[in-house]
Amino acid sequence: MRKLAVFLVVAIGGFAQQRDFLTADEIDQVREAQEPNARLKLYIHFAKQRMSMLQQFLAKEKAGRSALIHDALEDYTHIIEAIDTVADDALKRKVSIELGMKEVAAAEGEMLAILKKIEDSEPKDLSRYEFALKNAIDTTSDSKELSDEDLSSRATAGAAKEAKDKEEKEAMLSPKEKAEKKVAEKKDAETKRKAPSLYKPGEKPPDKP
Repeated sequence: MRKLAVFLVVAIGGFAQQRDFLTADEIDQVREAQEPNARLKLYIHFAKQRMSMLQQFLAKEKAGRSALIHDALEDYTHIIEAIDTVADDALKRKVSIELGMKEVAAAEGEMLAILKKIEDSEPKDLSRYEFALKNAIDTTSDSKELSDEDLSSRATAGAAKEAKDKEEKEAMLSPKEKAEKKVAEKKDAETKRKAPSLYKPGEKPPDKP
């Protein structure tokens, strides 16, 4: 029985770690919002919802609220991280996100103020979600700095970081791994070669002289 109890605790713990920070309906909404600006605005909407939930939980002192507060903070933090990922990916693809980032920067400033106010109020059960709260504050603060940054500068910095990370990863490869990487890159290049022409020898596409 003791072994079974231990197994159940581990299983439940593993299940908890797999909890998604978005609901099934929210995931569907994200999938439908393919355009970066629309997706950024959607994530901000979700973040504001989590902030509203957080304030509601904090407004009432009742048993079990600390777990709800902790989960709301974690979900909120993951949403902010998702915002950064969407923005960086869009900049990498040279997609304009000015409209979305204006909304992000304004909302993050408001939510950061709320989080800091919660920290300063020192709730009685703060110790149970203090780490999650600090992480939410730090993540929001870092994200807001990026949101306030000039987009072209952020894109340049992102490209430089990506190049540096790639260089560092390649430096850690063994001679065998480097050789295998070169072979893989060669095969990939061959695959991406120009597709065979459907025209007969001497023929040209209609739009070419």
